[in-house]
Amino acid sequence: METAAKALIEGYMQKAEKKLKVAKKLLKSHDYEDCVSRAYYAVYHAAQALLLTEGEKAETHKGVVTLFGLLFVKTGKFNKNIGRYIANLKDDRESGDYEIFCYVDSKSAETAVSEAREFLKAAREYLQKNYPNVLK
Repeated sequence: METAAKALIEGYMQKAEKKLKVAKKLLKSHDYEDCVSRAYYAVYHAAQALLLTEGEKAETHKGVVTLFGLLFVKTGKFNKNIGRYIANLKDDRESGDYEIFCYVDSKSAETAVSEAREFLKAAREYLQKNYPNVLK
């Protein structure tokens, strides 16, 4: 793998970790809509990192979901639940960010953080196993 790709993967994973950290803070401060949004972006950035390992980069959010499903879920590299997390979080983020009368409760926000945490854990484990020199 090229040095530039390694740097991008590491950068995406660092950004993913940062977004997850912010999501946890927003959960504690009861800002549930923004919590879900940050949890989604944690997963989005981790998924972009994973796509780079396959030589892919999605240009849209829908593209990230679709490519992740095709390259990682359908091939059995990740289980279906992990694949569902990114799609569900994308939908929840869009509702929270764009719908005027959207209500996100604490349980939904807690679920979003939990799913993001699990997705990032699976992404890290995959990268460490298959690309041990990528993450510091």
